[in-house]
Amino acid sequence: MRSEGAVQAGVTRASRIGHRVSLDCRAVEWRLILDGPAPGAWNMAADEALAESVDRGASPSTLRVYRWRPPCLSLGFAQPHGAADAAFCVANGVDVVRRPTGGRAVLHHLETTYAVVAPLGRGPFSFDLQATYAALCAGLVAGLRRLGVEAELSGGPSGAMIRPTEAIPCFVGPASGEVVAGGRKLVGSAMRRIGDTVLQHGALLEDWDGRLQSGCLGLPDDESLRPAVITLRDLLGAVPPYESVARALAAGFEETFVARLSEGALSDCERERARELERGRYAHERWTVRRDRSLD
Repeated sequence: MRSEGAVQAGVTRASRIGHRVSLDCRAVEWRLILDGPAPGAWNMAADEALAESVDRGASPSTLRVYRWRPPCLSLGFAQPHGAADAAFCVANGVDVVRRPTGGRAVLHHLETTYAVVAPLGRGPFSFDLQATYAALCAGLVAGLRRLGVEAELSGGPSGAMIRPTEAIPCFVGPASGEVVAGGRKLVGSAMRRIGDTVLQHGALLEDWDGRLQSGCLGLPDDESLRPAVITLRDLLGAVPPYESVARALAAGFEETFVARLSEGALSDCERERARELERGRYAHERWTVRRDRSLD
């Protein structure tokens, strides 16, 4: 996953890691949602419903942390469906969903996923999406350091940039501003502006299943994938409990954005809208396979 458009610069716009981001920050109230595992269509519908609600001013800035069941391969908004090995996915119980955000394919399995939804132009985030992306990744780094992970933001790309439509997985593509540890990618993120609101979500690798990771993309093995990534198990020797990871990320955002996160849940209106989006778009083959814009 990666931010849309030109959001590959701007890392220097965030303050030094370990310090609060200086983007007109004042203590603000955020909502924290800790969700259990759910199918991919629901997860994408919930993220978009949250973004719509925040953009209307009906909900506060929100950090949602969640997982996936069953495993799910998510495609970037503009990525061809052919990037997925559909036959392998069906045979191995892996869902396929198309994200509302850009970037490339990600297998959501053995990971913790985060989504941040917040207004632009007030609070800690300007309308500069490059700066916002860098700031949010700085918040992730602060949270990971609470787990004892020496994470940091990557520098510039080490090779030619990969177009979002290419059938190459997110965690292989070089990009500036990604969250890395030991020079290897730990978190992959993608961003979209919805009205005057930002939706950024991403995958934090806990562990690795090379057979599923490679098979979902039609690769014979994971030799081209594994050297580029690192997991929490690699770094810590074990995978921390989900709630420990989620609360560490929340604390990192509180520290970085001078915010107070209060635990909550989707509102009734958000949940109903998510159901509509799940039925009418994200669980619909016309959207997943052909990106039918009539379903927008």
